[in-house]
Amino acid sequence: MKREELTEEICKNLIRKAEETLPYAYTPYSHFKVAAALLAKDGRIYTGCNIENAAYTPTNCAERTAFFKAVSEGNSCFQAIAIVGGREGKIERFCSPCGVCRQVMMEFCSPKEFFVILAVSQENYRIYSLEEILPLGFSPKDLSD
Repeated sequence: MKREELTEEICKNLIRKAEETLPYAYTPYSHFKVAAALLAKDGRIYTGCNIENAAYTPTNCAERTAFFKAVSEGNSCFQAIAIVGGREGKIERFCSPCGVCRQVMMEFCSPKEFFVILAVSQENYRIYSLEEILPLGFSPKDLSD
């Protein structure tokens, strides 16, 4: 996907889907809810929310939840992801993916052609390529001969 193909309509739809998923976040420890909506190349949208754990390490981020859901259903080609989040589910600022989530994106996505939409609302959002948020990222290509 090229940046110009990521229309306002597509962005707003992904943001809306992420906003609708936010209440499902399980965050009894941090109280910081995050949700994501992942757009596959076939047009399907996979949502995810963060799921915390008392042991902390087993916690799973919203972005990874969406990616793992998609891959577990046979889809591994993606175009964009919208991310929303905030304390107690109140979205007040941009919520950027953690380093582990960026690395998962790098596993399945083209750094130049996959876009991350950080949103406060359907009217207030920013679009970044994966390459912009993970420069010099390590990908499966780095392991090939």
